[in-house]
Amino acid sequence: MIRQTVLPFKLEITKDTVTSHAGLALLGEFCVGLNLLKKVDSYLPGPGSGAGYKASEYVFPLVLMLNGGGRSLEDMRVIREDIGLREILPLERVPSSDAIGDWLRRSGATGGLIGLEKTNRKILKRGLKYNSIIEYTLGVNATGIEAQKESAKMTYKGYKGYMPIVGHLAENGLVVTEEFREGNVAPAAKNLEFLKHCIKQMPGGKRIRKFRADSASYQADIINFCYKEGIEFAIGADLDEAVVRAIESIPEPEWKEYQNGHIAEIIHCMNRTEEAFRIIVVRRPYQGKLFDDEDMQTKYTVVATSIEGKAEDVLGWYNQRGDCSENRIKDLKIGFGMERMPCGQTYANAVFFRIGTLAYNIYRLFLMKALDESWRKHQIQTVRWRLYQTAGKIVDHSNSVFLKVRRDYYNLFAKIRLRIWEFANT
Repeated sequence: MIRQTVLPFKLEITKDTVTSHAGLALLGEFCVGLNLLKKVDSYLPGPGSGAGYKASEYVFPLVLMLNGGGRSLEDMRVIREDIGLREILPLERVPSSDAIGDWLRRSGATGGLIGLEKTNRKILKRGLKYNSIIEYTLGVNATGIEAQKESAKMTYKGYKGYMPIVGHLAENGLVVTEEFREGNVAPAAKNLEFLKHCIKQMPGGKRIRKFRADSASYQADIINFCYKEGIEFAIGADLDEAVVRAIESIPEPEWKEYQNGHIAEIIHCMNRTEEAFRIIVVRRPYQGKLFDDEDMQTKYTVVATSIEGKAEDVLGWYNQRGDCSENRIKDLKIGFGMERMPCGQTYANAVFFRIGTLAYNIYRLFLMKALDESWRKHQIQTVRWRLYQTAGKIVDHSNSVFLKVRRDYYNLFAKIRLRIWEFANT
């Protein structure tokens, strides 16, 4: 019987060792240059027996999988079955999806979270070590993750899931730390404690100089702390009764035209704040029902701040949190598969989420330290398509292993490997 095909090419089986993720090998080499495997084995609990998997044998392939586009533990099969990738990276053993799930649950109950945080802190220190920047801007946001798990709690958004809070550095996108929370925990809960924890994660010689957050952080304790520590802040303010009265007291001549609306400012204080602060207010017309003039209302955007300067400039800086924090959290959730959790236990999902933030931080450092500046504008999906998913052939010859790529990729790969070596040896 003649086989029918649309195009005239023929299929054959190759005996060559190939990989469809040659570019991902560069990220793996970067991880080795960061001493990721040694750090993980040093800080996380070891195997229960001599034949058990080390912590790095779980974390390293997970970091590769999440960077490569895997979205569930079952996608670990792609890494396990990529013989070419395993031959050039320290991936002699790759656990099964079931084994990884068991390890997540076991690690969540035996100190894995603390060990992963120590690992992330070391990587953060390594990434910031030779930067000229000393003072950084911290952005804090809580984000919802929908999950139909038995342990998941109902969120304020009306679905079951979790509500982790994440702290980003605006200057480079690195995650300082995160806290995986139950879905029924309010975004405003223990934000001062989280802010203090973020500050403690900063390496010596580096500090948080500015703080930017939404209205969940509009709390007297946080404002008092920022004034005491010399941290400038811009925080979205609640439209509570006191703020509404303050807005109503602004004389009409003080409102200036601003972006299809008006802007003004006033000095304000809360019941428990020790110092007064600026409140910048933007008002715009808001129409709830289309073509219904009678439904026209006024919408207010309010920002509490200690930053000096023109109100328009301060508000513009505050609005940058959309790109510097909110969009990066979207990249973490959607780009790295953190919008879905693999386990039924909260503590196991907390470990998975922390590994996800570790994978994200390694990716951010890889962009900054190993790739040209032109790559830094791209999201992870583009890096996967243009770099990670490059085909390669692995050849053993004269006791050496060769990774062969297309001619037009050779110079790019060679340049990236040189930068990885330079970064690893500085």
